[in-house]
Amino acid sequence: MKFSQDEMVQRGHHFAIVDEIDSCLIDEARTPLVISGAAEDKTNQYLAIDKIVKLLEKKDFEIDEKDRNILLTNEGINHIEKLFTKAGVLKNNNFYDPENLDLVHFVNQALRANHLFKKDKDYLIKDNSIKIVDELTGRILEGRRFGDGLHQALEAKERIEIQAENQTLASITYQNYFKLYKKISGCTGTAATEAEEFFEIYNLLVVVIPTNKEMIRKDYNDQIFRTEQEKNNAIIEKINECYEKKQPLLIFTSSVSKSEIYSKLLSKKNIKHIVLNAKNHENEAEIIANAGKSKSVIITTSISGRGVDIQLGGKKGSSDEEQLQKEKNYIKSLGGLFVIGTERMESRRVDNQARGRSGRQGDEGSSIFYVSLEDDLMRIFGSESMNNILQKLGLKDGESIDHPWINKALERAQQKVEARNFDIRKTLIKFDNVLNDQRQVIFSQRKDAMDSDKIFDYSDKFLSEIIDNLISLKIQKLSNPKSGEFNNKLKTIFGKSLDEDEYNKLISSNDKEFRDKIFKKFKSARDDRSKILGENQSKEIEKRILLQSIDFNWKSHIQYLEQLRQVIGLRSYGQRDPLIEYKKEAFDLFSTLLEKLKLDYVKILMNLKVYNEPTEKINQSISKEKFKDLGKKISRNDPCPCGSGKKFKKCCGAL
Repeated sequence: MKFSQDEMVQRGHHFAIVDEIDSCLIDEARTPLVISGAAEDKTNQYLAIDKIVKLLEKKDFEIDEKDRNILLTNEGINHIEKLFTKAGVLKNNNFYDPENLDLVHFVNQALRANHLFKKDKDYLIKDNSIKIVDELTGRILEGRRFGDGLHQALEAKERIEIQAENQTLASITYQNYFKLYKKISGCTGTAATEAEEFFEIYNLLVVVIPTNKEMIRKDYNDQIFRTEQEKNNAIIEKINECYEKKQPLLIFTSSVSKSEIYSKLLSKKNIKHIVLNAKNHENEAEIIANAGKSKSVIITTSISGRGVDIQLGGKKGSSDEEQLQKEKNYIKSLGGLFVIGTERMESRRVDNQARGRSGRQGDEGSSIFYVSLEDDLMRIFGSESMNNILQKLGLKDGESIDHPWINKALERAQQKVEARNFDIRKTLIKFDNVLNDQRQVIFSQRKDAMDSDKIFDYSDKFLSEIIDNLISLKIQKLSNPKSGEFNNKLKTIFGKSLDEDEYNKLISSNDKEFRDKIFKKFKSARDDRSKILGENQSKEIEKRILLQSIDFNWKSHIQYLEQLRQVIGLRSYGQRDPLIEYKKEAFDLFSTLLEKLKLDYVKILMNLKVYNEPTEKINQSISKEKFKDLGKKISRNDPCPCGSGKKFKKCCGAL
């Protein structure tokens, strides 16, 4: 996206050392990296659709929580057709008519925004804008926006100023980005469970390094309850018990909204605590570093504070080291830092990261997880018969259970999610590999052109290829005189640079003359530019036009492939492999792109004229700029302020 080597930020990809490598290369890898730019403003459409979607009833749609999607029922389609017909925007009286594709897209995103994406869990409102909350760390993802119009749909839902929709200018998956590096390595405390994926995707081996000191943390069995209410009561009771004996606590929740629920419950019990989440993460390191102090109670989202060793008794560096050691020994005698997980997360790794806050460097510590059958993980991925099993086992209200069956079911639910997420990433990379091959061709071609000081060679080579194509079309025209393809292509390239007589002479000439005449015309246009601008400036113009032509065509190509990717899955209904179909169509689109790129470039250069603007006209335009700042309106019949003596309308005010 740059026009010279000096502007480029990345100087090549030699080696990468990635801290918390599992978070970066696995958790983040479900979403591609995208550079986007502003697209057409559709603010009013988002607001109008949001109002209509809010009129739909529960029976009008079905929520698929696993795939995070919403499907309209037959009643819903009928209802929405009535609403849009009344609003006068439905074409051909059919919601799914090809002419209503934009409408279908807007409705889908508005439904997702209203019924799937929850405030203070998936996003929060800060400084009058929607901020995305990272589902894994609970931190705000600054500068990031949901793609494909979802962010605008959320802004419409929350009645916040809707920012212009973005279009993709460049994209790459994390997998393919990091594979650009010749050597890649990294470190994390929780890679063992993902060893298979590291090897399969990145060809990386996982080595487990033993702890510096023996780990003596106590990891208690999960406490499992039937309802969330019972679970919450047990958690608060446990917190109160530890608080009474002054043992420091770190309580992990899955979202910002859940951390605030527990905060309210603790406030009712008058337990002093700190809530650390996406709303106040600026002080994260400081808060976490002091989490080992007596009577410290911190509620945090997911895996906050990674990379900070929690020192029992308080942060090192205090002036009174002796007092600090006493504090540390006192906390150790209480059992060290107690970590409480308020539910099991989607991944076993994330649970291990939470546990890993406690028992650092051979210190004492404890951890426990509380689970209810109403938790998202158990509700969506757990066994439906689980509640029946618990009732058969005679579980009463408020009682928890520690049973191998339940633990197995819990583990199976997590494995289902992990396998599902792995499949999503594998599918993503399979499809992105198709684009990646094309990306490397285009970007290497662009880089070569940007670094080249012989840009005229590129233009001449492209022109030569286009002439070869024209000559083969000319032969076809002779065998089929009615075909207008040759004439049309010739006129597309030359535009008004040839008159009718020159066209006819060119068509009737033999192949050698045909080639020579076109090259002569092309060189003549270039020489005219060089006389006015000089050769260096003329080269720079040709380089700029080529780079912009590549960028424009590549941007359109990405959008085509994005749209193709969304619908290609339907081919499986016709017993065809979507991936093979995608490869075929992507290849055809790419061949067309390369042809169009050359044609656009040569066409612009053939018709580009550079004029040496007269000095008088330049002075007039400068004067006009000056008049903008005079602060008073000049009448058309007033004397011109430039001092020419003419009326303004006859001088600088001339239209």
